Amino acid sequence: PINKPRVARTHWVCSRKAAQSAMSLAFDEYGRPFIIIKEGEKKGRLRGVEAQKANILAAKAVCNILKTSLGPKGMDKMLQSPDGDVTITNDGATILEQMKVEHQIGKLLVELSKSQDDEIGDGTTGVVVLAGSLLEKAEALLDRGIHPMRIAEGFDRACTIAVDTLAEISDTFEYSLESKEALVEVAMTTLSSKIVNRSHRQMAEIAVDAVLSVADIERRDVNLDLIKMDGKVGGRLEDTRLVRGIVIDKDMSHPQMTKDIKDAKLCVLTCPFEPPKPKTKHKLELETVQAYQDMQVAEKAYFLDMIQKVKDCGANLVICQWGFDDEANHLLMQSGLPAIRWVGGVELELIAIACNARIVPRFSELTPDKLGSAGHVHEESFGTTKDRMVVIESCPNSKAVTVFVRGGNKMILDEAKRSLHDAICVVRNLIRSNHIVYGGGAAEIACALKVAEEADKVGTIEQYAMRAFADALEQTPCALAENSGLSPIEAVADVKSKQAAEGKPYLGIDCMQVGTNDMKEQKVFETLIGKQQQLLLATQVVRMILKIDDVIQPGAFQ
Repeated sequence: PINKPRVARTHWVCSRKAAQSAMSLAFDEYGRPFIIIKEGEKKGRLRGVEAQKANILAAKAVCNILKTSLGPKGMDKMLQSPDGDVTITNDGATILEQMKVEHQIGKLLVELSKSQDDEIGDGTTGVVVLAGSLLEKAEALLDRGIHPMRIAEGFDRACTIAVDTLAEISDTFEYSLESKEALVEVAMTTLSSKIVNRSHRQMAEIAVDAVLSVADIERRDVNLDLIKMDGKVGGRLEDTRLVRGIVIDKDMSHPQMTKDIKDAKLCVLTCPFEPPKPKTKHKLELETVQAYQDMQVAEKAYFLDMIQKVKDCGANLVICQWGFDDEANHLLMQSGLPAIRWVGGVELELIAIACNARIVPRFSELTPDKLGSAGHVHEESFGTTKDRMVVIESCPNSKAVTVFVRGGNKMILDEAKRSLHDAICVVRNLIRSNHIVYGGGAAEIACALKVAEEADKVGTIEQYAMRAFADALEQTPCALAENSGLSPIEAVADVKSKQAAEGKPYLGIDCMQVGTNDMKEQKVFETLIGKQQQLLLATQVVRMILKIDDVIQPGAFQ
């Protein structure tokens, strides 16, 4: 009988020739033959130009999703995760990460946007839009019969010219701890496309102050680990503030402890407030009431000894990584020693840095020189809820700061944190390298003009790819104009002709309808290293996609 097997049969011999074909002949233990037909039809395998076209189509589909999120008038995306969490954002890296892209080429673009986010922190949408535009132009060149490697080489040459042009048209601006207006203006450009743009001046100042607090100006370096981002739902975005100290999402361990401490001397402990326990498994048997009472007395003596050691060294606030039981809590309250328990390891380190404290692992090692100091420690409560947080302010070492974000709901709070992170990264980049280019598509149009000019001097077939690169660069200002409700072709052509005629690389798209195309006047700035990174990363990924000419999927190779 010829049937399709549902279970594996034993003792069957299969001829090698038959096994290699779409179906194979097998015999059961009684010598009866049957045919095994492979389940599922043969999957298609893409080769050559077909593979390149399919890959370009997949990449364009991802890019078109992000195109509408570009610029100050860009739209937001709402993403729902499998477990029902909703995220509203227009940050390119976050959108792609939450989309859970399955296609292999789509994943390349997700990684492209993530690497821009990791390295620069801003421009994650722009880099994907540019990669999509380059692939769109490459598709037209493939249709004309140009070899993909010649296209990739042309793109590389054009990219080098564009990066050099950016360096030429960039401006240097001076800043200092006293005059930080220039830094604030660049941070405001970054925040203008985010959900927080109604209070972007205040947010930009917070970002700049936070970075300058922890920056090492001499070494031109910023340690972002020292900036803690915390938030609480409730209140307005305008209530967001910079705390020159640490905010801990904990409250005092006992409700009757002092909630407000001036000139605090705090000891930071990583040992628990409890009697010592053997490391191995143990069992304690108490046979009499007296033995139980003796144990209680001994336990209390342990606690009192610990509290006395803390008080002897001069501390008036205990911050502990571990918990302590009700008896220890009660004795601490009676001794007039406020305490905070279950503080995380990262927060503990930040507190130690900010307050110049030493983390103490044993009570026996407590000495006055290991204590930290803070001008003011107080507990804050929010609205009608029972949410409370401890704020440690006026620390001697202001190298650790907290940005405390408020917002109407969790989604706004998360998006505000992401926006502030982008702004903080941009300010950090400016401290590393204080070169800027002008936004609003001005830098892209200037590069496109230069690349098109250089393409005319190239005699080989790469000139077509270079002109295509120049056209692709114009897609970013086109998207900006379209998202701002302007006519894209008309707006870009107008700015391009002005730039070509006047030679001013700071003329861009007037997205905010202010009445001028001068980005210097509108104060729309972007970091030079951010823009150069966008061009380099997008060109690398496009080159990688164009080099793929065969897509082999599991089980498809025959």
